[in-house]
Amino acid sequence: MLFSSHFIWGFVGTPGVGKTTLGKELASRTEMTYINVGDMAKEGELYEGFDEEYDCPILDEDRVIDELEDKMSEGGVIVDYHGCDFFPERWFHIVFVLRTENSFLYDRLESRGYRGKKLQDNIQCEIFQTLYEEAMLSYREEIVHQLPSNTPEDLERNLDQIMQWIEQWMKDHN
Repeated sequence: MLFSSHFIWGFVGTPGVGKTTLGKELASRTEMTYINVGDMAKEGELYEGFDEEYDCPILDEDRVIDELEDKMSEGGVIVDYHGCDFFPERWFHIVFVLRTENSFLYDRLESRGYRGKKLQDNIQCEIFQTLYEEAMLSYREEIVHQLPSNTPEDLERNLDQIMQWIEQWMKDHN
């Protein structure tokens, strides 16, 4: 099923909540372009430094915006990144914030090698709904939706629900 080439979705959430799995599956079902901002930044070296405390590069948000601008204006894009506050509001028709219970998230992050402060801060980010609040402050409330992402059954429900939302959006806007 091919959706409007102008439609743009954003997936945000703490690392390990399932953004990539959901985004790639939706891209294959809808024939939209999937963009993982972290991978794009790595390939294009879109960094402005390195954070020693978290042992990770610091994203150069302006360069990321510049890199994405043409793709976003074309539409038909699914964007995956943990944060969203630096993306222009005009880019997204809908923003999905994936949420995972801490017991599931802890195991997922630990299996990725997260330790110490990096592990604790990401768990706290999920507990305090930091990325959901960031999305609510950055975009119109009606386009921001939380989705549970704990089990394979949640993934299937989310896929079904998102496909229904998109089909309704298409009816309403065509």
